[in-house]
Amino acid sequence: MTTPPDDRSFRREMATAYRSGWHFIDLVTAIPHSGDSLMVTVFGEPVVVTRDEDEDVRAYRCLRKPRGAPQPVRCAIRYGMIFVNLDQRDHRLVEAEVPPLKTISATPRSA
Repeated sequence: MTTPPDDRSFRREMATAYRSGWHFIDLVTAIPHSGDSLMVTVFGEPVVVTRDEDEDVRAYRCLRKPRGAPQPVRCAIRYGMIFVNLDQRDHRLVEAEVPPLKTISATPRSA
């Protein structure tokens, strides 16, 4: 007989397995004009997706604390669809050090 997971392990699993990925919200046509917004719930957290004056689509996490400022959430548009990522870790690209290329002089076999 298996026992159901407790709430703490469920929240830990949700945070590690699911929140770190990109999640589909809606089509871009849902917010066609600047000033339009869309409120969705992603894994129990309210997220507002808006189109600003520059026609850019941005997403914000709504904090439950009183007078809390909304936190920006990573947002991307691909193929006319809006995706958000709730992961708070820093995902800047780190350029790996590439060793300098070595020039090899070789004589072709036909020579």
